[in-house]
Amino acid sequence: MSTSLETRPAPQAPASNSLTAGQLPGWTTWAVGVASVALGVLIATLLGSTHVGVMVAIAAVVFLVVMHIASLTVEGGRRAADRLAKHLVVSMFLLALLPLISVVVTTLGDGLRRFDWQFFSYSMRNVVGEGGGAAHAIWGTLIITGIATLISVPIGLMTAVYLAEYGRGVLARSITFFVDVMTGIPSIVAGLFAYAVFGAVFGAGTRNGIAGAVALSVLMIPVVVRSTEELLRIVPNELREASYALGVPKWKTIVRIVIPTAISGIVAGVILAIARIIGETAPLMIAAGFTASMNVNAVSGQMMTLPVFVYDQYARPGIPREPFWDRAWAGALTLILIVMLLNLLGRLIAKRFAPKTGRK
Repeated sequence: MSTSLETRPAPQAPASNSLTAGQLPGWTTWAVGVASVALGVLIATLLGSTHVGVMVAIAAVVFLVVMHIASLTVEGGRRAADRLAKHLVVSMFLLALLPLISVVVTTLGDGLRRFDWQFFSYSMRNVVGEGGGAAHAIWGTLIITGIATLISVPIGLMTAVYLAEYGRGVLARSITFFVDVMTGIPSIVAGLFAYAVFGAVFGAGTRNGIAGAVALSVLMIPVVVRSTEELLRIVPNELREASYALGVPKWKTIVRIVIPTAISGIVAGVILAIARIIGETAPLMIAAGFTASMNVNAVSGQMMTLPVFVYDQYARPGIPREPFWDRAWAGALTLILIVMLLNLLGRLIAKRFAPKTGRK
């Protein structure tokens, strides 16, 4: 019986995968980052600078150059360009984040010194130095902003519905043009407008909470209109056509289909508009005025608000200055917290009333 030896082919080396070959290890970015920070500190020290910004700038430049050279050498030009673009985008994001972090840290550090119960329960009536609080300014801010919201949201919402659903021709283009112009109007002009209107109607020198709310409404309405209009336009036309096919009139389609579909974004736009006006100082200084006493009557007497309170405490301090500046920082911290709470409330409302697209 004859036997023959089978010739088996020698095992071949696995072909290199072009998608995974020539890649930098995952730890390279962190290692180069740490080394760049150390080198940035060293170079800045040798140059005689101890400023943190100089150190960060040098470290960022060193990191970008070293990572690009390393990626160009190992991964090739295409991946190196992609990695460089990614690092530049992340760097710009961190650069944009730095002012926000600085504001939050500074406000917390300086504002917590007077962030006590007395600050929220007392006004500045008969207070000269230490003590006192911003209760009158907090109530004034909430009242004036609330009235401005009640004025602006219905007007802005109905204007946006007209532009998105009904508006055609010269009238719609004219409204859009004037809304765009109002979006960029200086805030002090809105204050002068409200002061002039109330002075002409109720007498010269009239300053109260309603006048301040009207001034803020002039600034808030364009923001509500533009944000709501864009959201209504992106609602799919298929939803409208399906409603019309069932015989539903247009006004009911808008009320029951279009607006509920976009309600989440509309609420976000309203919250953005409130955040736009709640920190305004110039129009309220002109239209609402100053007061050191508690006043919750928006139609009678001048009314203090938090932005004006912060300006007044910081720009016109007494002696010693520290109590006035502490109250100013505490007022700024309170204003930031109010904006944060409004954003959280807006998110909760948007989540609650957003249309449910999935099945339970």
